[in-house]
Amino acid sequence: MIGQTPLLEFKTEAPEGTPIKITPGPDGKVDLGSINLGKQYENTELTGRYLERATLQFNSTTRAPVVSLQFNEEGTKLFAQITKENVGKTVAIYLDGAPISSPVVDEEIPSGQAVISGNFTPTEAKQLVGRLNSGALPVPISLLSTQTIGAILGESAINAGVKATIIGFLLVALFLILWYRLPGLIAAVSLCIFIAIMLALFKLMPVTLTAAGVAGFIISIGIAVDANVLIFERVKEEMHAGGDVSKSTSAGFTRAWMSIRDSNISSLITAVILFWFGTSLIKGFALTLGMGVLVSMLSAIMITRIFLRTLGFVGEGKIARFLFSSGLSK
Repeated sequence: MIGQTPLLEFKTEAPEGTPIKITPGPDGKVDLGSINLGKQYENTELTGRYLERATLQFNSTTRAPVVSLQFNEEGTKLFAQITKENVGKTVAIYLDGAPISSPVVDEEIPSGQAVISGNFTPTEAKQLVGRLNSGALPVPISLLSTQTIGAILGESAINAGVKATIIGFLLVALFLILWYRLPGLIAAVSLCIFIAIMLALFKLMPVTLTAAGVAGFIISIGIAVDANVLIFERVKEEMHAGGDVSKSTSAGFTRAWMSIRDSNISSLITAVILFWFGTSLIKGFALTLGMGVLVSMLSAIMITRIFLRTLGFVGEGKIARFLFSSGLSK
């Protein structure tokens, strides 16, 4: 896109007697056929830097496509000054060093609007509008270096991220089941639902998963696990205080909610700041992280809670207390 972004210039007639500029080619030779023996033009301060927008229009008489230019406030002042000082003269519009339109100024134009009426086809005019709107350059660009990165590099980074996600999820699920027993198993199922919802959102929005996006997704899994850990620890504390399984589960969710809410809000604020001020790479990370935080609150608070409430049939015996205990406790 940078290579295709055009250099837009406005030039005025040079005074009579101005020497003809002869520029040799890359090989040091001068092409006599390219020497302009007609009117000479000199640069003005008005360039693509001051362009606000370009639009495609059609001449009401000839129906030929033209490109309408609207300058910003500073460009409007420059254009008004140029047209005022060159009434009856030609103001040439150059694109990438070549003149494409040379209209004669009839009167001062204070509105900041100019029209390029080159011999365009509708397709060429549309492409020119797109290129100008993408950022007409105030100076020419020159190639300093090139570097080609194959698709294999990007593919390997994505594959490594997906592999890390799968391995990380399996290890986390194994830890939850071994340490928190029955609630840990429910948390693992809740995480599966969390991942399914996230993948569905990625497909619907749609979201292109980059390496940074995969990293944000992995961190959101950790945040979802953290919420479950907070809940289960509160449940364990309630049971150690003598509460039964049902009441301890309900109290555990209530006590853990404040901590989960505050930590997730702080993560969301961070994601918003990264998305607002970050580059495209950082925005991909922030987007997946923010989505993951929101979905993790759903999976931890609602889905896990619904599953645990359905386990009222386990009763209040030793087996039930063992299944709802954690670690080395009985």
